[in-house]
Amino acid sequence: AKKWINIRKSYGNFYKVPRNQTKLTIMLENLGMNYDGRPHSGLDDSKNIARIAIRMLQDGCDLRVNERIHGGQLMTVSSSVPLEGAPAPQMPRYRS
Repeated sequence: AKKWINIRKSYGNFYKVPRNQTKLTIMLENLGMNYDGRPHSGLDDSKNIARIAIRMLQDGCDLRVNERIHGGQLMTVSSSVPLEGAPAPQMPRYRS
């Protein structure tokens, strides 16, 4: 993986919160969710991060690649850089 979405950065930018409010448990708490599973379990952390991403998409966030590795260095990707490849999947819309 040479490029990815840093969910902490995306969360902080989208919800306009400081970096100290982007820890996994705090993000979940602020979204009204409980942590599911065992803390620091890679699988459980991943599932909880996915729940945050889904909620962000539902709230209208356009999740984009925001970090990459280039020449062995971590680089921030500008949000103005066009998306590459297929469009991001859209969350299904449910009728109320």
